[in-house]
Amino acid sequence: MMKASDLLVRCLEEEGVEYVFGLPGEELEDLLFSLRESEITFIPVRHEQGAAFMADVHGRLTGEAGVCLATLGPGATNLITGVADAHLDKSPLVAITGQGGRERLHKESHQALDIVHMFEPVVKWNSQITDAETIPESVRKAFKLAEFEKPGATHLEFPEDVADEDVTASVLPTRPRVRRPDPDRDSLTRATDLVEAAESPLVLAGNGAVRTRAARRLRQLVEHVGMPVIATYMGKGAVSDRLDASLLTLNSGPVGEAASAMDRADCVIAVGYDIAEHDPKSWNPDRDKTVIHVDHEPAEVYEHYNPDVELVADISATLDELRERLDSVEGPEWCSGLRERIVEDVSRKPDADEPFSVKRTLPYLREAMADGDVLISDVGSHKMAIARHFPSYEPNTCIISNGLASMGIAVPGGIAADLALETNVVVATGDGGFLMNAAEIETATRLDLGFTIVVFNDDDYGLISEKQVEHTGEQFGTGLTNPDFVTFAESFGIEGHRPETWTAVKSTLEDAIASDEMVLVEIPLA
Repeated sequence: MMKASDLLVRCLEEEGVEYVFGLPGEELEDLLFSLRESEITFIPVRHEQGAAFMADVHGRLTGEAGVCLATLGPGATNLITGVADAHLDKSPLVAITGQGGRERLHKESHQALDIVHMFEPVVKWNSQITDAETIPESVRKAFKLAEFEKPGATHLEFPEDVADEDVTASVLPTRPRVRRPDPDRDSLTRATDLVEAAESPLVLAGNGAVRTRAARRLRQLVEHVGMPVIATYMGKGAVSDRLDASLLTLNSGPVGEAASAMDRADCVIAVGYDIAEHDPKSWNPDRDKTVIHVDHEPAEVYEHYNPDVELVADISATLDELRERLDSVEGPEWCSGLRERIVEDVSRKPDADEPFSVKRTLPYLREAMADGDVLISDVGSHKMAIARHFPSYEPNTCIISNGLASMGIAVPGGIAADLALETNVVVATGDGGFLMNAAEIETATRLDLGFTIVVFNDDDYGLISEKQVEHTGEQFGTGLTNPDFVTFAESFGIEGHRPETWTAVKSTLEDAIASDEMVLVEIPLA
């Protein structure tokens, strides 16, 4: 016999949970004290959205479900943006929310909302725990479904009266993850024939190529066959951008050289590609390309993404099979000139009198970071520059949200990354996204973490301004005013820097990233 809240925490321990990110609440009292007595570290944060973003990035970096916790009502509604982000970015996450006693849920009552139905569109599965004896099954199911390909978010609601009950159930042991079978022979044969018949085949590496740890097999395939590779923004690093085959990402290059390669390609092998990442209408507008879909799930039905062959199986096993069947094809020579221009563009450093820009800061940032260091990008105009112009050499070292693409993920994501990894962590954000969750700097300092925050400041919601000007020739509703970010950083007890020359940008970034301390570097944009 044990308390239900103790049983739930023991189930979390069985799942290997190290951290629970969240905010305390009255309805969570029993669960919080059960966490205190466990091996799990509860990390109180400053906003529930930050907690969900931390769990989201933890899941994406480790492949193990991150866990976030919030109370009922506004706690749960604040949590939902980060949960939705994990859902569309295919990041394993388990959300737990408190709830009032069951005796008051049939009527209108203080802070009570139907959270289970509210979460339904943004999770793979969710449930209210109404019977304490079902806790082991509920927790095991939440983690199993969150981590099963394609991963995503799940949710459990835990009423306070259930948490206080005595229960006789025992922890349900974990089991190895379910694996998809190898690809079927007929589909492999058809895919091989299509690639060999193509004049300019190309690999499109998506989120799944990184998420499934299939990067090593993809690199082996690319090196064996000799095809060029273009990554989506979330597929960066699946193939090293040092390889001659790499054309970086969609839209990389001074005048969209990567996009021109997509235009010329007559056969696209889409590996782990989610159409939520990047609309295929942009690279298959005429629907005339041969498409081979390689993923754990069948392709979404969409007129611009209607694959000729679908290899629905374990991605790594599928890539191995293709490598064994394919001979070397024409090779990346048909687009080698494009790569040269892309590499020259992304590596060019600014002239001394050139105004500050995100694009020209990135070569200095890339030089200051080791191959295995992790860059986490917030959402905004700087994200587009990072996606297109920041070379990535290892999988999961450039974290970009491009499913839900919610602003505010960077600083919470930096906390999750610094807790999970031994490498240096850099957070890149705009002034707009930064202030959405900047309070989490206090969480980071409380945990004695050390990572670098780079704030690109244009006093504007710059990406929206750019689009407005592009469409209408003018902008409205996007201008901002900001605090002194150096003073703001110092108020948290961390270093703040605002370099005024490109030489100072270079040295400041090098010193900050090499440091074990929290450092904020503001880059004021022209």
